[in-house]
Amino acid sequence: MPGNAIDPQDADLPVRLVLASASPRRRELLGSLGLRFVVDAPQLDETRLPGEAPHAWALRLSQAKAALVALRHAPPTLILAADTLVIDTAQALGKPVDAAEARRMLRQLRARSHEVCTAFTLQRAGSDGQRLSRLCRTRVHMRAWSDAEQADYVASGDPLDKAGAYAIQHPLFAPVERIEGSYSNVVGLPLEMLQEALLPFGGLDSFR
Repeated sequence: MPGNAIDPQDADLPVRLVLASASPRRRELLGSLGLRFVVDAPQLDETRLPGEAPHAWALRLSQAKAALVALRHAPPTLILAADTLVIDTAQALGKPVDAAEARRMLRQLRARSHEVCTAFTLQRAGSDGQRLSRLCRTRVHMRAWSDAEQADYVASGDPLDKAGAYAIQHPLFAPVERIEGSYSNVVGLPLEMLQEALLPFGGLDSFR
């Protein structure tokens, strides 16, 4: 498993932390903190509600994912769920459904700045466990890549599971010129904010 994800069937490694996400980037980021965890990704309707603001949407989804997975585990296990959006003015960009939408998103973002917002929720297992949610915002300035670079990147398939159709860490496309804020937030999980949020739950050492 990526990062420090463990086999949930391994009785010698008790489950203390559950990542409610199938994202390999989040697994790698969480593993970089030296934490041991299992992955239990929920399935739920992520449709935006009418009139829902982007930040509220991300927070609601992170809370809904955490609550759903919390019902599948026993206390004192802690659930971590997150949702990342790319916000261009008032428009929220999620993952593109196909290559055509990826091209449209990249054209929209090229040579401009936007915001990456990640909401995450920590919740104790059970139906009424302790819960804490946080929202991290990073300003991202994109470079002016060429049409050919964009075409090659879309053809690689990499944009299709990324909010806003890009990965800041992609070594060849390298779409980002500079950022203002947390780099790991743009990847998918703000580690600095997460470490602080874990303190009421015992801190990092409780999950190593």
